Amino acid sequence: MTILVTGCAGFIGSNFVHGWLAAHDEPVINLDKLTYAGNLSNLARVQDDKRHIFVKGDIGDRELVGRLLSEHQPRAVLNFAAESHVDRSILGPGEFIQTNVVGTFNLLEVVRAYWSELPEERKAGFRFLHVSTDEVYGTLEDTDPPFAETNAYQPNSPYSASKAASDHLVRAWHHTYGLPVLTTNCSNNYGPYHFPEKLIPLVIINALNGKPLPIYGDGMQIRDWLYVEDHCSAIRRVLEAGQLGETYNIGGWNEKANIDVVRTLCAILDELKPRDDGRSYAEQITYVKDRPGHDRRYAIDARKIERELGWKPAETFETGVRKTVKWYLANQEWVSNVQSGTYRDWISKNYAL
Repeated sequence: MTILVTGCAGFIGSNFVHGWLAAHDEPVINLDKLTYAGNLSNLARVQDDKRHIFVKGDIGDRELVGRLLSEHQPRAVLNFAAESHVDRSILGPGEFIQTNVVGTFNLLEVVRAYWSELPEERKAGFRFLHVSTDEVYGTLEDTDPPFAETNAYQPNSPYSASKAASDHLVRAWHHTYGLPVLTTNCSNNYGPYHFPEKLIPLVIINALNGKPLPIYGDGMQIRDWLYVEDHCSAIRRVLEAGQLGETYNIGGWNEKANIDVVRTLCAILDELKPRDDGRSYAEQITYVKDRPGHDRRYAIDARKIERELGWKPAETFETGVRKTVKWYLANQEWVSNVQSGTYRDWISKNYAL
């Protein structure tokens, strides 16, 4: 038995591979295009593991995907592949449409052709699991209940709109063609191997390098934070026991304002890696112009997955973020390798620092 996983050189995907191989003997075929956020060093721990087969390629390459399906005969396809950064989607939405919408369409079509030819017993056991985001639901007011699976889609950025479109395609391929699909919508992930354009790794790295810690607007945007290993365990559970055609929201039950996240990171760094001058990293906090259409609050109601599948997160924000800071402190070589000149130019342009 084998699974085919797309986008596994990225942040969440690489963590999924590590967790999967630690818990299963079942091989993983890993298809990744290796865009700027796809990094083979994320997979260095498993590069010699015969259960992990890496293939460089695009989910939109129907010939390649079809060949992999035919050769390896996976029992499941898990789609992590996506352009995922809101700020980048504002500056260049075209790549998000191409990967998240057109790429998902092409992947669905090739998988549908493969699935339709399987013997009945294998056909009944096959799964297509699509990994998505809570941002498809839009934004919440302070007093609104968290997003449930029944919430209407109201995406507000090019990124979230492209993910919403991909979710709709997955749903349609189930209801129209009978493709056995599962969809997960997660809250903000954090943890090891997180590309340093996102808030938590950016703050850690900038703090250690004496740079400003950029905070959009007033810093009171609220997110629900989910430790990446918890997310991966939830995906494994959905793949194992999820009901076909269903959506499962995966959250950490950790709503935090961005400024509070940054202050927490600064306090942990003050303890674990004090500044040479003895002052707090919090002095490096710098408020910058808010981004266009910045959603004010996301929050996930994760009761369905707990009620139906018995899953809930193992980490609190306090335990997970401490693990994350320690990982970055212990993996400075990884940080240096991902900070290419192109990445630094983009940070400078986006935050006007």
